[in-house]
Amino acid sequence: MNLLTNLDAVQYAGWIGTPEIIIIVIVVVLLFGGRKIPELMRGIGKGVKEFREGIGGEEEKKVEEDKPKSKENDTAK
Repeated sequence: MNLLTNLDAVQYAGWIGTPEIIIIVIVVVLLFGGRKIPELMRGIGKGVKEFREGIGGEEEKKVEEDKPKSKENDTAK
């Protein structure tokens, strides 16, 4: 029975509940104001988009490097 209570405590230790979320939202509104929040969200969205494009660009470069360059070999002959 002691094991069950320990597992329950571990399971819920990291969860954020509704009251905590409400407090966080109120603090954000008080700090930044209602007009700045959409601008902040747009900035975060652009940053995430650029990050994903950057990661995608790296993957495309790796794929291109792995492909054999047959056209260049044919023109050299």
